Amino acid sequence: MQPQTVPPLDTDRMLASGRRTLTIEAQALHALAERLDPTFVDAVRTILGARGRVIVTGVGKSGHIGRKIAATLASTGTPAYFVHAAEAAHGDLGMITPEDVVVAISYSGASDEVLMILPAIKRQGAALIALTGRPDSPLARQSDVHLDVSVREEACPHNIAPTASTTAALAMGDALAIALLEARGFGPEDFARSHPGGALGRKLLTRVADVMRPRPDVPTAPPDVPLTEALLIMSRGGMGMVAAIDADDRPLGIFTDGDLRRAIEQGADLRTETLARRMNPSPKTISPEALAAEAARRMEDARISQMLVVDEGRLVGALHMHDLMRAKVL
Repeated sequence: MQPQTVPPLDTDRMLASGRRTLTIEAQALHALAERLDPTFVDAVRTILGARGRVIVTGVGKSGHIGRKIAATLASTGTPAYFVHAAEAAHGDLGMITPEDVVVAISYSGASDEVLMILPAIKRQGAALIALTGRPDSPLARQSDVHLDVSVREEACPHNIAPTASTTAALAMGDALAIALLEARGFGPEDFARSHPGGALGRKLLTRVADVMRPRPDVPTAPPDVPLTEALLIMSRGGMGMVAAIDADDRPLGIFTDGDLRRAIEQGADLRTETLARRMNPSPKTISPEALAAEAARRMEDARISQMLVVDEGRLVGALHMHDLMRAKVL
């Protein structure tokens, strides 16, 4: 196959085209916001009052938009899923119950696949919210709540390809999701619980106990050991520190690689020093139940790389900044 020859592009023309598309879509969203009326509140109230789930349906480009709207609803506290209208007519209608709310998307309001399943939805008793660009369309007329997502023009120069209209429908779905989120009091921790693998989930749900080095892996020594012995323990521990503890595992201090550099700079004879004389007697500590994000913040504020984990006065573990990085808390 011969490589395709790409004709030279007119830079100014391409930039003008891109700007025109963005401008038309931005104007469509501005107009949508301006005409938002109490029917939007009716839609929110309908969903809030439902005992079931939100089922989003559509075909073609509207179907793609519907999938994203369903995903956004589900991740912001409103259980939802997408059912393709064509598949619904071939068995998937069984997923819809009388306690559900169906959100049907069709810019024309006349998609055959969507109109075909309306009688079954009505018989089921599920509430119907329609997003169309034509308030007088069959879908709009049969809906319980109609949300007008009409646009003056598509960004397509032929006014054919769904562009501004799909942007408007997507934005209306986002508006519904956020209004519902606020009505439910859905907060960051709720969001994190539905996104445990995401950055926010890791920051809000990961505890110090989940990422710390457990007590057996923490380099420790009694405070009266020679500093040279403490250095060997520190080296074997791989944390750049050694914790000084008493017989009951209570932390008395910490000696880090930074303390070692300072001792050398001060001309200390390491062979005659003890751990007690060179350790920091007021180490930073944190509870194993604290959020790992809190440990990261405190370590950054104090400009330290290690922190002891203490529970009821006893050493139970230790954190290194690298542990937080591996857990992707940082």
